[in-house]
Amino acid sequence: MRKGDGLLLSVVLLSLGLLIADMMSGGGVSAALNARLPGMAQSAGRRLGQLGVWLAPLLLVPLISGLLGRVLDLPERLWAAQRAAVNRIDAITEIIAGAARWFALGLVVATAIIVIQRYVFGYASTKLAESVIYMHALLFLLSSGSTLLHGGHVRVDVFFAKMSPQGRAWVDLLGTYLALIPMSFLILWSSTGYLNSTWRILESSRESDGLAFVFLLKTAIPLFAILMILQGFSMAARAAMTLGGQKPPALPAAAEGEV
Repeated sequence: MRKGDGLLLSVVLLSLGLLIADMMSGGGVSAALNARLPGMAQSAGRRLGQLGVWLAPLLLVPLISGLLGRVLDLPERLWAAQRAAVNRIDAITEIIAGAARWFALGLVVATAIIVIQRYVFGYASTKLAESVIYMHALLFLLSSGSTLLHGGHVRVDVFFAKMSPQGRAWVDLLGTYLALIPMSFLILWSSTGYLNSTWRILESSRESDGLAFVFLLKTAIPLFAILMILQGFSMAARAAMTLGGQKPPALPAAAEGEV
């Protein structure tokens, strides 16, 4: 299996298990989830928010080490800790993006079925049509971190490609802290309000025969912001190592052209 396949398979098996259990219990599982999920989500959200506040200062480590590493001989343990964090973040990013890549295939299949249903049989499925929106959103939101890792986002700086490794490191380091992380925090902060409300009511489709997982779809927005913050930390740490005369961890194989 490729990266992310195990995660996707686990989610599918868990969903099937809950569906079977709900059918066997006559809707008891869904009733229990509807009663308990809002409270559990609110409690988990508070704890994750507190954890984020405590860990936020650690995001400055690459910036400080990159600046000080230019003039001071920093402890090797500091660089080793950043290498370990970079490798772990990159691995998580690749696993999530590896699972999300299947949404691309799902988009093609679902769209083809919708076209056949509509123009051949004159039938339209609201759930299937909404699933295209879900897969399209999840594909882009969950794979953006991996795209950043592989340098796939569009750069507007026409001088970047001609810069030295040190110059590129400065652009990545400063760009991360001046643009990427602040914007990601803005998205994360602005999404908390409607995220609380959507989980409180377990928001579903406005259509009576639509999908009942709008609250899960909206959760992907703050998750996207968190993934971008983590991957921004990874990119900044690599830049800091370059500026400090250290060798940064190698990029994943896919970033070097492997299929």
